[in-house]
Amino acid sequence: MTGDRLAEAVAAVDAPDVVFALSRDGRRSVRCGGSGPAPCVPRDELRYEAGSASKSFTALLLTSLSAAGVVHGRDPALAHLAPGRPAGGGPVRLVHLMTHTSGLPALPADLYPRAVPRWSSNPFQRYGPDRVVAAFLRARPRHRPGGHWRYSNFGVSVLGHALSAAAGAPWQELMTRRLLGPLGLAHTSTLATPGADAAGHRKDGVTPTPPLDVGGFLAAGAIRATPHDLLTFLEAHLEPERVPDALTRQALTLMRRPVLRRGHGHRHTHSLGWFVHPTGSGPAYFHAGATSGQQAFLGFRPGTGTAVVAVATRRFRRGDGFVAAAYALLTDDEPDGGRYR
Repeated sequence: MTGDRLAEAVAAVDAPDVVFALSRDGRRSVRCGGSGPAPCVPRDELRYEAGSASKSFTALLLTSLSAAGVVHGRDPALAHLAPGRPAGGGPVRLVHLMTHTSGLPALPADLYPRAVPRWSSNPFQRYGPDRVVAAFLRARPRHRPGGHWRYSNFGVSVLGHALSAAAGAPWQELMTRRLLGPLGLAHTSTLATPGADAAGHRKDGVTPTPPLDVGGFLAAGAIRATPHDLLTFLEAHLEPERVPDALTRQALTLMRRPVLRRGHGHRHTHSLGWFVHPTGSGPAYFHAGATSGQQAFLGFRPGTGTAVVAVATRRFRRGDGFVAAAYALLTDDEPDGGRYR
């Protein structure tokens, strides 16, 4: 039955390369397909761009550094990025940046003139770390931090630079030492590697796109990983007690705690790094992501011991069924058939 459901999910997505992977009580199943010319052969070492699903990695890094005493979620971001500079009456704190309640816009205003000519390929490429930090230092939040939810790649990127400053290490080194290493994610990186990464495509599913270069927005979308590494990441969330490193175990436990509610009737919850929907057998945690040429979905349900990873090598387009198919696979025992809402 699991194989049939995976095959149905793969068939529902129109992309050159599609992979759906499921772990249930530690037993893994993987199916692939797509419209590409090459036969579908799963490659354990082929990495896919996670896009905004990378934010769940950043959130876990924040909780790990908090558990180690390097930072605290209530730290003003300025304390790490511009020590000694007054934070003002309503400082933007690290937790605000991770929970999209900082008051910052989705992206810095001065990014757009540089990004528009490359919007279908690498819009962030020429906007480096120094520019992200400088934009934050001159930013004026649109509302008091902590008051309103507004999704912000800008905010999470600022958080990444604050964590690097606090730990005294570049992002890739910090991520590897504090997270990828302890979790055994040998085929996960924030850097593009020719030959190791799947090729993305534009909306037509034919025209290739270059490997993503996120410039200074590393924390918001730089992760690229194999489906098996992504399942390992999710399985650690399902069973933190099985992770050898004590600080990482503590950090994983913190990742499930609700931090805010929003939406009609406050039905939908957010933990530090995940969107959370209620189900009949407990909460479903998930995050989706999209880049200029790829899509990704990560989700897990502790109540059923289930984790789902889905990746596709085509840019998101209106009416796309990718996220709905992945969400349905995650919640396929629900009375509404796992309808994404």
